[in-house]
Amino acid sequence: MINFDKVKFMEMRPKIKCAVFSAVMIMTGFLQAQVEDQPLDSIQEKLIIMEGDSLFRASIALDEVFLFGKLDFDSYEDKLRYYILKRKTLKVYPYAKMASERLVSLTDSLELIKSKRKQKKYTRKVQKYIEEEFSEELKKLTRTEGQILVKLIYRQTGMTAFDLVKELRSGWRAFWYNTTAKMFKISIKEEFNPEAVHEDYLIEDILQRAFAERTLQRQESVLDYDYASLTNKWDQRQKQKK
Repeated sequence: MINFDKVKFMEMRPKIKCAVFSAVMIMTGFLQAQVEDQPLDSIQEKLIIMEGDSLFRASIALDEVFLFGKLDFDSYEDKLRYYILKRKTLKVYPYAKMASERLVSLTDSLELIKSKRKQKKYTRKVQKYIEEEFSEELKKLTRTEGQILVKLIYRQTGMTAFDLVKELRSGWRAFWYNTTAKMFKISIKEEFNPEAVHEDYLIEDILQRAFAERTLQRQESVLDYDYASLTNKWDQRQKQKK
């Protein structure tokens, strides 16, 4: 018994092959035309280079995803302290970031100035500009906000506020800055040490979460520590206390 559907298919198969081949050729020509019409940079973004061959990529590069553990507090007072610290940290971080950027800019510029006299003149000019730019805003900070700012300046620059003033102005000026700060119980010699000081770790935790949420613009610390390792370390300490 002859299966007419099968016979019909066999007769059509050469035509199907031709149609498929034509479709492939049309698509190839279409893709080639698209590639030829695009700039080289745009084409390279869509290709993967493997051992000299260019292939259309099968995956899309995604932004980094940061996963954070749920915040867990031993008491309501601990929770309240954390969120007060968060509010203050988010407020003063932009000043620390700008101080770091100004310092980098100043350092780069000084390297291009050969004369010591002109270096000092330029440094005084920049210092005066920084003071005029930030002084009014910094006067509005509370004592704890000022101390957090001092710590964040160290996080961003690797230098205490005292050392920065000493380097940019003079030891005498740094001494008086420190004496004045002590009147408000602020030490401008304070460093940022999230490995040994729990509050500093909490500040780092607040920053990392804010960076991930894009609440703050990320600026990496110049200090050598790993946030994930710090988190594991402090989590273990908290569990041991319990």
